[in-house]
Amino acid sequence: MNFKIITIFPDFFTTPFKYGIIGRAIKNGTISADIYNLRDYAEDAHRSVDDRPYGGGAGMVMMVGPIWKAVKSLKGNFSRVLLLSPSGKLFNQLLAEKLSKEKELILICGRYEGVDERVAETIADMELSVGDYVLSGGEAAALIVVETIARLIPGVLGKEESLEKESFKDSLLEYPQYTRPRDFMGMKVPEVLFGGNHDKIRKWRERASLAKTKRNRPELIKERKDELNEGN
Repeated sequence: MNFKIITIFPDFFTTPFKYGIIGRAIKNGTISADIYNLRDYAEDAHRSVDDRPYGGGAGMVMMVGPIWKAVKSLKGNFSRVLLLSPSGKLFNQLLAEKLSKEKELILICGRYEGVDERVAETIADMELSVGDYVLSGGEAAALIVVETIARLIPGVLGKEESLEKESFKDSLLEYPQYTRPRDFMGMKVPEVLFGGNHDKIRKWRERASLAKTKRNRPELIKERKDELNEGN
């Protein structure tokens, strides 16, 4: 998987892409993550990438010209272009799994008051939002998208079992995890985890996963039921 990120703040990604799972995957060549400065594709001597919005309003809007030029330069036969935007389709685990099958993703990081709508209409294959909130720019969102997708690519995680047991698998949150000490200030680890009966442990984890989902994300239960009903 190749990731190509277009941004006006290329240094934003320097440290995050050096460490952890992503850093290791880049180092061993499982993925690549290349950063491109949008200002290098500007069309004037001042390297401008934004301008005042037509119709008036506060702030500046990112221009279509530099983004078009950047994408044209970087796009290959198998590229998928994503515009990170609070107005986009909500990014979730299911969508991440679909995107992990792509060979190359080009991520456009928005800034200022927004991006010229013609980028979404004619240049990007998809507008993508990481949540129902507003960030100052698309860089933080790009980090979320890259890590979520990259860890689904074979060879990025050390143990495939880790991937199978994660949150949002089967539309449920992951079951609670515990480690030493067994008793911390009167807060004890559930006894079932010490018995060595793997069938009982599996059933307890299923119940705990469901209970945690009902408590923290009840809407996921409804979504799962809706999906099952649609399949029948």
